[in-house]
Amino acid sequence: MEQEIRFTAATGSRVAWATSGSPTLPTLVVGGWWCSHLELDWQNASFRAFAERLATRFRVVRYDRPGTGLSDRDVPPPPDLDEEIAVLDAVVRAATDDTSGRSEAGVLLLGVSSGSCVAVRYAATHPEQVRRLALYGSYADGHSLANEAARRSLTSVVAAHWGLGSRVLADLFLPGAGPDERDAFARFQRLSASAEAAAASLASVYAMDVRDDLPEVTAPTLVVHRRDDHTIPAALGREVAAGVPGATFVSLDGVDHLPWRGDAASVVRAVSEFLADGTALDPDRPLPADLASLSEREVEVLRLVAAGHSDDEIAGRLFLSPHTVHRHVANIRTKLGLTSRAAAAAAAARGGLV
Repeated sequence: MEQEIRFTAATGSRVAWATSGSPTLPTLVVGGWWCSHLELDWQNASFRAFAERLATRFRVVRYDRPGTGLSDRDVPPPPDLDEEIAVLDAVVRAATDDTSGRSEAGVLLLGVSSGSCVAVRYAATHPEQVRRLALYGSYADGHSLANEAARRSLTSVVAAHWGLGSRVLADLFLPGAGPDERDAFARFQRLSASAEAAAASLASVYAMDVRDDLPEVTAPTLVVHRRDDHTIPAALGREVAAGVPGATFVSLDGVDHLPWRGDAASVVRAVSEFLADGTALDPDRPLPADLASLSEREVEVLRLVAAGHSDDEIAGRLFLSPHTVHRHVANIRTKLGLTSRAAAAAAAARGGLV
């Protein structure tokens, strides 16, 4: 699967946006978070696997906020939620402008981290454009993320010494990661935005406040949060769910704030099922009986088989040899009594693995 990158105009600048997945699938727009880069994210194996899992059921649209990534870098990031909404609306309208003349009646919207505030405000002010809303790692008031001294200190470090600031943020976003992964994430942040843009984006994250918007959201809403999120406490996600009429809250195991780290499959599963048909899955539900015989590694291999990956591609993603992957696939088929790879993929779909 590859992504296709395009550009659209918003707030006086060019905004880069990308699509992955079949154009015949429902459009899922993933709201922009504070620091992203469409190409570099796509080169990250964990992020790409997360996006590709979503793209098996949706046409996934992502974008870089002005001042970051592939969007115009010589402009400041959106200074407030009004401009954030203008950028998101421009992307939504560009993404639903089908050249064949077909126009979708609204989109599915996924807000992640600070992007959840943008998604909430957009759903509240543009109800005709949002069919269903899913939020992950969300909060309603940026002041609740840290005390004033901590907010001011971190923003100042990012502005004055982006090398040190990017490392501090890597420690915050990647609890439990090894030094190589943290170094790589720190470099990613520096390549995604300048020190000035990063500091401005971080300040806007802390300034966001959508508490008054929550009761105005009319789209069916799912709020997903990891129980021990080290960056944004789960209590803040529960507050978001309590504020949106009829919202469902799903709590997942884990400490990672970034949804593509840790048990990313459980995040995709919960979000995909809700956005596809409004069903909020119980994350603690055991595997179906016919899949219960599989090991944890075999389940992960089966998910990638169902997503259409070859043995060589799976080997690259899981850091295994192709021979080992081939053996796992053979074991899966034997345990499940299946005669083909396609039958294994179908079993994975029936079992809710994709």
